[in-house]
Amino acid sequence: MTRGEVIQQSTSYVDSGAFLDDLRRRVALRTESQDHNSLPVLQRYLSDEMSSALERLGAACTIVENPVPSGGPFLIGHRHEDDSLPTVLVYGHGDVVLGQEERWRSGLSPWEIVIEGDRWYGRGTADNKGQHTINIAALEHVMAARGGRLGFNLKVLIETGEESGSPGLREMCEQRADELAADLLLASDGPRLAADRPTVFLGSRGQVAFTLSLNLRDGSHHSGNWGGLLRNPATVLANALASMVDGRGVITVAGLRAPEIPSAVREALSDVSPGGGPTDPDIDDGWGEPGLTPAERVMAGNALEVLAFVSGTPDAPVNAIPATARAHCQLRFVVGTPWQDLGRIVREHLDTRGYPMVDVQVDSTMAATRLSPDDPWVRWTVASIERSTQKVPVVLPNLGGSLPNDVFAEVIGMPTVWVPHSYPACAQHGPDEHLLGSVAREGMQMMSGLFWDLGELGSTRPGPAPAAAE
Repeated sequence: MTRGEVIQQSTSYVDSGAFLDDLRRRVALRTESQDHNSLPVLQRYLSDEMSSALERLGAACTIVENPVPSGGPFLIGHRHEDDSLPTVLVYGHGDVVLGQEERWRSGLSPWEIVIEGDRWYGRGTADNKGQHTINIAALEHVMAARGGRLGFNLKVLIETGEESGSPGLREMCEQRADELAADLLLASDGPRLAADRPTVFLGSRGQVAFTLSLNLRDGSHHSGNWGGLLRNPATVLANALASMVDGRGVITVAGLRAPEIPSAVREALSDVSPGGGPTDPDIDDGWGEPGLTPAERVMAGNALEVLAFVSGTPDAPVNAIPATARAHCQLRFVVGTPWQDLGRIVREHLDTRGYPMVDVQVDSTMAATRLSPDDPWVRWTVASIERSTQKVPVVLPNLGGSLPNDVFAEVIGMPTVWVPHSYPACAQHGPDEHLLGSVAREGMQMMSGLFWDLGELGSTRPGPAPAAAE
């Protein structure tokens, strides 16, 4: 069987309704990792759905208990064909965010797929059940076409806690780094740049969540009797924040600003224009770091965001000076930012600006990662996708959002390439989440081509100049 025939057969898997049948069954499982009562369903997703799919690939499967007590289990699958062949690690997550049934549009349900035109509604259709269903099915079609062989070694990792911050993923991978080691991570999550543009991204911005707060006294005091005499915590905190990020969104704390953009990253982003979709907000001119394009601001720059600010009783204000104020903040950052020192950097900044009374607490962190767009695996991936779709894919050095890619890039130590099968307006994490049937169809074509081409490498690895056409 030829490469073209494999792609045609895998496309028929979507067109025939077989993909829909698999996805319906998986979406019906309420794998809400943010609901602590969902552990039995998470277990069943791995033991019933994922194990049976991977065993059809001839993979030996192990369900691994999470080293963190509150975390969901992991599934690791292995198929080893030959020591000389390249090894790929495929990752996905079987958990979803809370269903939020009451917020979905009439006629839709998070646990049952409803098709309206090109949109396939259901929780997990886009994030991430639809995406890893595509990848596993593409592996099946390639193996069938090669008479029961893939032509490479396969490792699969499915976690069940990504939507809860991937608790235990780092610890588990540290314990099993040799077992999970591979030449390449090839995974799918997150959105394309746009629905009609195949996309490859190579990492993600990191994030540090932190809280600024101050408690000046017990209880509030009448603003008529005490106004002008008592320090107002909301005023103090507002000015402390303004000393860190100005009214144009520019970070003014030197240690939190992004490093200089590498030339390869700048070149990769030169033809990238974020937004522009029918439901996307308009990008604000004059916001963020000056001198950068919109793509550079969101994918090669840092952003300091105030996510929530509270003082007093906003829904029922009274004539009183509040006693406390609190702001939940977040730094989205790129590789090269000293994020591990954020607590110290912010503390020193506030102290020198006259705000020693403001408390700084670092809440959660995720590291930034970025594979160079010049990496041979990136060029190989781009050439394969172009060959399958006749489209030149967008290459993003990293997403603007965050994924646990640091575990694969740093803990296990491998190049990381992500090929997403969703799009920005998919409503992931909210009501009316959906997958586009057209993107799923093209995703099957891309992944079947990629896995076929991986099996063609034999004992070689991508060189400096891979072929880009038939």
